[in-house]
Amino acid sequence: MTLPSTLAVIGGGPAGLMAAERLAAAGHTVDLYDAMPSVGRKFLLAGRGGLNLTHSEPFDAFAGRYGERRAQIEPMLRRFDADALRAWAQGLGIDTFVGTSGRVFPREMKAAPLLRAWLHRLRASGVRLHMRHRWTGWTDDGQLRFESPQGEVRVAAAATVLACGGASWPRLGSDGAWVPLFKARGCHVAPLVPANCGFDVDWTPFFAERFAGQPLKSVVLAVQDRARRHFRRKGEFVVTATGVEGSLVYAVSALLRDEIAARGEAVLHLDLLPDWTPERVLAAVAHPRGSRSLGSHLKSRLNLDAIRSALLHEVLDKAALQDPARVAAALKALPLRLLRPRPIAEAISTAGGVRFDSLDGHLMLREAPGVFCAGEMLDWEAPTGGYLLNASMASGLVAAEGVIGWLQQQR
Repeated sequence: MTLPSTLAVIGGGPAGLMAAERLAAAGHTVDLYDAMPSVGRKFLLAGRGGLNLTHSEPFDAFAGRYGERRAQIEPMLRRFDADALRAWAQGLGIDTFVGTSGRVFPREMKAAPLLRAWLHRLRASGVRLHMRHRWTGWTDDGQLRFESPQGEVRVAAAATVLACGGASWPRLGSDGAWVPLFKARGCHVAPLVPANCGFDVDWTPFFAERFAGQPLKSVVLAVQDRARRHFRRKGEFVVTATGVEGSLVYAVSALLRDEIAARGEAVLHLDLLPDWTPERVLAAVAHPRGSRSLGSHLKSRLNLDAIRSALLHEVLDKAALQDPARVAAALKALPLRLLRPRPIAEAISTAGGVRFDSLDGHLMLREAPGVFCAGEMLDWEAPTGGYLLNASMASGLVAAEGVIGWLQQQR
């Protein structure tokens, strides 16, 4: 079955929905296709934690969060920045507020009301949603091919926006199946790798069983990689049965991932007592403890909790544990060896994707005129904190405006 010419958007995440909205607002007929039974599944999952829409920090600091891809992402953010996103949400009837961390959330702290309002506006503008339509590439004459419950569907699109996502949380629709299709067209695709992810640590069975799921709060994490890039920040993360994960780890995950790829491991250092000076820690550790165990002594002198005390036993051997100077040094800079990132399917997001040298300034594929790309399938990454969502939506808007301009040129 072949459908008539239309503007096609493939992918029902924030980038695809934003592209569809902009195209429909320009008066075009838009058909949006997604392999899942409903759109916005990863968006809704993100909303379980309150739906961090964007961040309120100054623009220069905001743009700096995109690291090596700042030059490519910044122009998109200037088109649709944090203020624009908040105004857009307000237009849907969703009030937002700035949290103590500077992050921006919907007043109701939920994703579902925003998504419902968004879909209502899209349908009212004429956007047609086609669920359970899995894109499988192009025909020889350039038509889009889909697997659907009715069999294969072919679409002769006048232009296409692809917003297929990365490869994290594949059960929600982003499985990276588009990568070989792009490579077959001669497009440059950087390998998809986990971003904002956890890491494996070689815990002892006792530590893994006793402390898995427990948070480690108010610690300072510091890393320096082989290129002398530095990271140092206070925060918290969670110990898992296999290693570590959580906001503080996610914030430095790109550096850690790259270090492991280059050297086979990464070593971070934890200041377990950031409010104590090294001299004060040493004095407390060296204080005579009599018949008390080391754990009881550290609990008494430093108010050291069980998980911090157990970390010392994970890192120091028996001889070191009897040396107050080495124990004190470890409390201020505990070395933790990370062996590998967790699998990409567990990551919050992915790095890698369609390289920007395969795209023009309007996000159109150089090897496929009339085909534009947006969202997480582009070769960029950002930390959590609203940066992922804001840039994804901005790229969807820029890709749609690229379509509009390209169609005008064709006419």
